[in-house]
Amino acid sequence: MLSPLINHHGSTTGVTGSCHELHADAVNSYLIDCGVFQGGDTANEGQTGGGSLGIAFPIDTIRALIVTHVHIDHVGRIPYLLAAGFKGPILCSEPSAKLLPIVLEDAFKIGVSRDQKQVERYIKLIERRIIALPYNTWFNLREASDLICRIRLQRARHILGLAYVELDLTYPKTGENKRVAFSGDLGAPHAPMLPAPKAPYRVDILVIESTYGDRQHEDRCTRRQRLEHVIQRALQDGGTVLIPAFSIGRTQELLYELEDIIHRAQTKSAASSRDGVEASGPDGAQASGLEKNWPELPIILDSPLANRFTAAYRELKPFWNQEAIKRVQSGRRPLGFEQLLTVDSHAEHLRMVGYLARSAHPAIVIAGNGMCSSGRIVNYLKAMLGNQRHNVLFVGYQAAGTPGHAIQSFGPKGGYVDLDGERLAIRAGVTTIGGYSAHADQDGW
Repeated sequence: MLSPLINHHGSTTGVTGSCHELHADAVNSYLIDCGVFQGGDTANEGQTGGGSLGIAFPIDTIRALIVTHVHIDHVGRIPYLLAAGFKGPILCSEPSAKLLPIVLEDAFKIGVSRDQKQVERYIKLIERRIIALPYNTWFNLREASDLICRIRLQRARHILGLAYVELDLTYPKTGENKRVAFSGDLGAPHAPMLPAPKAPYRVDILVIESTYGDRQHEDRCTRRQRLEHVIQRALQDGGTVLIPAFSIGRTQELLYELEDIIHRAQTKSAASSRDGVEASGPDGAQASGLEKNWPELPIILDSPLANRFTAAYRELKPFWNQEAIKRVQSGRRPLGFEQLLTVDSHAEHLRMVGYLARSAHPAIVIAGNGMCSSGRIVNYLKAMLGNQRHNVLFVGYQAAGTPGHAIQSFGPKGGYVDLDGERLAIRAGVTTIGGYSAHADQDGW
């Protein structure tokens, strides 16, 4: 075999579990991503699914793992890949090299062991395996008489550090050359903080994401206005807006947008006080008394993992786009503004749940996980789903079979959801803003 072949070990019959193996020849292959399956998704082989993390394919020819980005559905099976005997390097972008150990530490604690010594040994092993590659630079994976394989990572939106992968394969004995590209997850245009990608100059074989290839998202302006309306509702109802969000990417994007809404509200309020005129709301409409309170609305980030990622995002400012960098240079803190409260310990978390459930103090809570299948968001939902003062706002994909999908589907109909073995009536408001998807839509490719 000389021409490359591709085996897909996930993310073709479903959305999650991304894992693709490029066979450059009979004895050399390269794995692009190794993610977990979520919801009802299963592997192509049918042997692994939402409840399984095993490696159901042979790994003896795999020479390297290439990570497009660090979302769990692209990297969550790495601990099991190593346990199966994989000895090769893990290649990723420079931002991903900083973020990946955080993701894998969490995955190891959840799926393998919480023993701190084991965790530390495992993370040191991961860090030794990682090779951080600068964008737009060729790196030799193999240079031999039978095969020359080079890799290049290119910027792509979706989350910080995402790269689409170019693999250049040359077969010296025949003179054949093939350029293979893997898109990873394609990001939506105008994504906050993330520079715009450039299309590959040349590609012979393209493996491309198609999650939203059959639909259009709301534009950024519309999604901002809808987010503002949800904030208005929270202020009016005296309730909490619960946002189940993935710890990396979506959370930081939401914080960035909320900071901008609050900043513009503060600016207009200051202008109205100075000039003695009625202030306008952030969307340009005349401000109500409630809107004037936006700068005092607490934004609660209740996720130790998201807090770690947000801190890492701040350290990775050189990889932000120019708009975001200019905000920092002007003295603003897009990911660390005054109204942002972080909750770390479990005891603090329980106190916050109790306080917000009892009080009529409006707030916005961002907590993981994004599909409501585990994590701190579950306690908030159990405490608040039955009260119509509160609202649940979905800003990300909800896989079939997850509690998030059930709430999203049946909440507007007055249905119920099962959480921790308990059946809960859904009386809280349920809203979905599709424009916050980090995936490109049909026009975004």
